[in-house]
Amino acid sequence: MTQRQLIRQKYRMLRHSLDERSRRLWAAAEAQALGYGGASLVARATGISRSTIVRGLEEAHGGGRVEAGRIRRPGGGRKQATTVDPSLSVALERLVDPTSRGDPESPLRWTCKSTRALAQALGAQGHPASDWLVRQLLYELDYSLQANRKTQEGARHPDRDAQFRYLQTQVVRQLRRRHPAISVDTKKKELVGNFKNGGRAWRPRGTPQRVRVHDFLDPTKGKAIPYGVYDLGLNQGWVTVGIDHDTAAFAVNTIHRWWKTMGIQAYPQASALLIVADSGGSNGSRVRLWKWELQRLADATQRILHVCHFPPGTSKWNKIEHRLFSFISQNWRGRPLLTHATIVKLIASTRTSTGLKVRCILDTRRYPKKVKITDEQMATIRLTPDAFHGDWNYSIYPHER
Repeated sequence: MTQRQLIRQKYRMLRHSLDERSRRLWAAAEAQALGYGGASLVARATGISRSTIVRGLEEAHGGGRVEAGRIRRPGGGRKQATTVDPSLSVALERLVDPTSRGDPESPLRWTCKSTRALAQALGAQGHPASDWLVRQLLYELDYSLQANRKTQEGARHPDRDAQFRYLQTQVVRQLRRRHPAISVDTKKKELVGNFKNGGRAWRPRGTPQRVRVHDFLDPTKGKAIPYGVYDLGLNQGWVTVGIDHDTAAFAVNTIHRWWKTMGIQAYPQASALLIVADSGGSNGSRVRLWKWELQRLADATQRILHVCHFPPGTSKWNKIEHRLFSFISQNWRGRPLLTHATIVKLIASTRTSTGLKVRCILDTRRYPKKVKITDEQMATIRLTPDAFHGDWNYSIYPHER
């Protein structure tokens, strides 16, 4: 083994336990032991610069001695980037500041502000910096990686709280009469196939479920559209999984199937049904087809339908969201929804310790979009608005047979 190889081997064994000063002194000791040309040989073997080894030799012989407790002389070492370029932090903050202080024409104004992109933008402005330095400076400027938080609900309707109280009064009154009160809504549409599903499931260590990389619609399997009915009094759920479109006809047909399968058995003497729904979507308060289909449902069941809508922008208060849909999502978390049959079985197997039970069926019917209801058809609907906000609260009476 040559001297160079021997020095490299010793340095590899010691370098992780040496600080800057002890590394400098060790290299100087090796160079002095080798004699003439030793500094150059140690530099080639270890990668330590020759000037550093020379400074170590001077320090070892009493020249330029470093004070005890320090690893270099005061002011030694490479200067901080912010010292060399005092305007670096200011330039960085202008790029990431969410207000309008930055240049409105900046290419980063409408792009993802990654540390790499920020470093490139700083370099283009004459402030060279690495992406790692950018990360350090962002932390010093009290920035952190943060996701969006849903807190802004838009303009609050002045009657929002009053509608909540009115809706609650109607539900309590309906349940005291032992009449059905249901909450309805459409759950998030799901891709059918071997796609990633949110959440984690217990599996043998090191054997994660393999799924497709890209979430592109599989035209042979399509989507699943779960529309739910939650019985507020009995803590029971009904979900119809559609394969076509989320229309008002699909929504009302789901309510009708719930009534024929579960509702009429639980409430055989009920003369009225209370439906609590959001203000938008297929069951929106302004959707003509929704009211037209409800009239058909009232005629088919010969029951009065009372409808109460949540104010706009308040759908998260709908009971079905956190009493039914949330438990369905928990039940199938981390499991690919391979087929429509898989989805139906997972929904139907949803249970809770508080007694929730769910029934689910697949609806293969086609529901055309953009169905127009004329003024003449609307005139035949026996709709009676409530005294309070008739646009949100109304009753539909069946036609006499």
